[in-house]
Amino acid sequence: MTAQPVPEVLKKPGLGRVLHDTKYVFWREMLLPLRDPFSLVFSLLQPLVFLGLFGPLLGSAVGAPAFGGQSTLQWFLPGVVVMIALFGTSMTGSNLQYELMTGSYERILATPLSRSSLMIGRALKEWAPLVVQGLLIALVCIPFGFVFHPLHVLFGLVVLGIFGIGLGALSYSLALVSQHKEWIFWGVQQTLLFPLMILSGIMLPIEAGPGWMKVASQFNPLTYLVNAERELFAGNVGADTLLGLIAAAVTAAVGLVVGVRAINRNIS
Repeated sequence: MTAQPVPEVLKKPGLGRVLHDTKYVFWREMLLPLRDPFSLVFSLLQPLVFLGLFGPLLGSAVGAPAFGGQSTLQWFLPGVVVMIALFGTSMTGSNLQYELMTGSYERILATPLSRSSLMIGRALKEWAPLVVQGLLIALVCIPFGFVFHPLHVLFGLVVLGIFGIGLGALSYSLALVSQHKEWIFWGVQQTLLFPLMILSGIMLPIEAGPGWMKVASQFNPLTYLVNAERELFAGNVGADTLLGLIAAAVTAAVGLVVGVRAINRNIS
């Protein structure tokens, strides 16, 4: 019996191979929400509740000067979009835990898929609905005073996707480390998630907080991402956008390095 030739795409080194494999992992992960689109529609309710109920209270409690001359909605909506991305990509490892219990994860590792694509594809699965959700939320807010800059918003969502790859890879790594002990995954995820959110100024202007919070926020990569999104959603591109892009790229690089090492350690 003659051996089957190896497909050319499997011979591709580096980026070409990763992109090819990521496409298949992404499509595999997207099949579930595509078969159940109601879950995507239902997930729009939470951000709309935050915008409709928390937004007006925010403006009354903090005051307009804290928003840098922007309206409350123009300032708050980018933070809500970042919050959606944060919750989605940080839970990338939760689906992996189910695969670890059923044994399907071992079958995936037996395939010639690149290790990076396993994490990138899963993180992009969480990011893809965000693009639709972010655009829909922005369109819904236009009658209430939100000024929509489509190209800037799209670029902001791309920056969020880069950040989400890194955060999703870290979530993936956490799931591998805590396999068979799901409470560790959820305990660490929840313990880190909310301090990062508060110290980034997603919900409230960090300028309104004490001095120690302002210093701590400077060491939070999410702070630079939130500032970049607010600048882009306002229709501007400047220093905050550059810093946010750098923070997203560094997070993606660190997440992928940690994730690949976690997979290799799990195999050995």
